[in-house]
Amino acid sequence: MIDPGGYRSEFPITANYSFFNNAAISAPPLRVIRAVNDLMLQFGNEGFVRYPDWMKTVAKTRSLFAQLINADPSEICFTSNTSEALSTVAGGISWKPGDKIIVPVPDFPSNVYPWVNLERYGVEISFLNKKDDGRFGISEIEAVLRPGTRLVTVSSTDFTTGFRCDLEEIGDFCRRKDLLLCVDAIQTLGAVPLDVKGCGVHFLACGGHKWLLSTMGIGALFISKEVNHLLHPTRVGWRSVENEEDFYHLQLEDLDSRLKADARRFEPGTFNLAGITALGASLEMLLEIGIEHIFARICGLNDVISSGLKKRNLKLISSMEPRHRSGILSFVPGDAAGLFRHLLERNVLCAQRGNAVRLSPHFYNDASDIEKLLEALDSY
Repeated sequence: MIDPGGYRSEFPITANYSFFNNAAISAPPLRVIRAVNDLMLQFGNEGFVRYPDWMKTVAKTRSLFAQLINADPSEICFTSNTSEALSTVAGGISWKPGDKIIVPVPDFPSNVYPWVNLERYGVEISFLNKKDDGRFGISEIEAVLRPGTRLVTVSSTDFTTGFRCDLEEIGDFCRRKDLLLCVDAIQTLGAVPLDVKGCGVHFLACGGHKWLLSTMGIGALFISKEVNHLLHPTRVGWRSVENEEDFYHLQLEDLDSRLKADARRFEPGTFNLAGITALGASLEMLLEIGIEHIFARICGLNDVISSGLKKRNLKLISSMEPRHRSGILSFVPGDAAGLFRHLLERNVLCAQRGNAVRLSPHFYNDASDIEKLLEALDSY
């Protein structure tokens, strides 16, 4: 079995900081940095001659992302971020006045604003109020379920508390009630195993700059074959059609029949090749280690940290239940802003979210990082 901790040398950030901020913006590994650097050198030295190789990278990265979530490559399209992916879903469904969408709140705005934006079409938003620790389940969903509800959208992991909802249970509920299930998975993928088929997910959105250890400006959207026909692109370009390289025989009167039949029709134009290259390199590493091993490693690190927090009488707000825990470990000190600044001054990188301090270690963190964190807490 591969030891996830053995990859620490891949992360130059560890030479300068104890990095606990993968739930915000990750520090990419050397292989990602090298892959993007090599791509830029290819652009500079060879130009379009390498175009066929670049398209192979696109296809490979698409397959790797599909492998990560147990999907087919034809169900994956690249986006620039999670917000764009969720907006693609929200804007691509033919809604009618009186249709309803269930949206748990509070949540990161990426999974709220695209749905609220549909109110101008007469779509009604049924807000589900999460508990203080971010917790919710099918009983809370059922409590706000009304006739006309078509879709439930959830974040797989709460960005503040780290509460991970039971997607299998929610997916089964949606199947029984004939509801579409959309998932913002940016705080899960790369840290926690997720199977879209096993959970009955119809749409899944994710950016690459957090636990996936890639870069900002690249993301992916999963569109299940089961519901592919329900989504129509609001933005169409030369790549959206089957014969994308045919620039001279336009059939303007029959665009729909020319659109690609799968998720790739939602990629309208030139790819973010640097972002896709970065994502491909990071996915290769994550899958090489194994997401199950990565999650076990993260849980082990967070077990040690949580023990240290409890000894210091710091209130933990993240669930430690096996089916609800994630990579996020949040606690509430007396002065979150002051403690955040104190940790930053001591090269311990984390995040402040409201009155909580949020820690989000990855598999390459080790005992020395935790020691620096605890020492910094003791000196506050």
